[in-house]
Amino acid sequence: MSTLSRFKTGSLTSLFLAIILAGCGDSTPSTNPQNPSGAGPAPVSLGSSEDSGAAGSYVILAKTGISNVTGSMVTGDMGLSPAAASFITGFSLIADSTNVFSTSSSVTGKVFAANYAVPSPSNLTTAIGSMQTAYTDAAGRTLPDFNELASGNLGGLTLVPGLYKWTSTVTIPTDVTIAGGANDTWIFQTSGDLSIAAAKNVVLSGGAQAKNITWQVAGQATLGATSHFEGIILAKTAITLQTGASMKGRALAQSQVAMDNNAITAP
Repeated sequence: MSTLSRFKTGSLTSLFLAIILAGCGDSTPSTNPQNPSGAGPAPVSLGSSEDSGAAGSYVILAKTGISNVTGSMVTGDMGLSPAAASFITGFSLIADSTNVFSTSSSVTGKVFAANYAVPSPSNLTTAIGSMQTAYTDAAGRTLPDFNELASGNLGGLTLVPGLYKWTSTVTIPTDVTIAGGANDTWIFQTSGDLSIAAAKNVVLSGGAQAKNITWQVAGQATLGATSHFEGIILAKTAITLQTGASMKGRALAQSQVAMDNNAITAP
C-alpha cells in the first residue's frame, strides 16, 4: 500500500473514531424523559382505568388497611391487598352475590379485597405490583428541573410543569398553584413526608389536570382538615386525610389510607 493510501485509510479511521467518541458523552439514557404530548416529564404510568389489574383503576389502593371514621364519599373503586376485607373499616360493606366485590353507600364504585372470589385476588396482586412499579419509576427519575425548591415550603408558589426533587419534608402551609396546560405533567419527589395545612388548597390553573400530577412520597402524606388536594399520591407508607379534607386524584399507599368525613374523586 502506498504512503498516500495509508494516509487516506488512517484519516478515515480517525474520522470514524472521532464520531464514535463524540457520541459517547450522550450515550447514557435520559433519566428524565420528556413528555411527548406537552411540557414536563414523561407521565408515570398507572395502567388503564378500565383494567382491574392496574393501579390506575382505583381511586384508593392500599396494602394493609383502609379506614373511615365517618361520613366519607369515594367516587371510584377501592382495593386492598394482601390484607383482607376485614381491614376495610367504616364503610358498612355489603358483599355482592358473586363475592367478587362489595358495595357501600359511601362508595360510588366497587370495593375489592384480597380474600374475595376470583379474579379479585390476582387482579389486586397485579394492581399492587403496578402501584409499586409506578412508585419506583417516579422515585427513580433524576436530573430534576427544580432541586430543593424553596427548601420544600410550597406555600404561595406557582409550579410550572417539570420534575421537582426534595430530600426533605414538603409542606403546603398556604395555597399553592399548579399552572400549565391540559397535557402538561408534573412529578414531585420527596424523600420525606408531604403535608398540606388545614383549610389550604392545591389550586390548578391554565387547564392543568389532576391526573397529570404525581406526588411521590417516601414518608407519609397528610391532608389537613378541610384542605383540598389535587393529584395522584404514591406513598411509601400511609396517607391520612383529616376531618373534612377533599381530594381529586388517587390515594395509592404501600401501607394504609385513613379517612374521616372526606370526599375523594377519581381524576
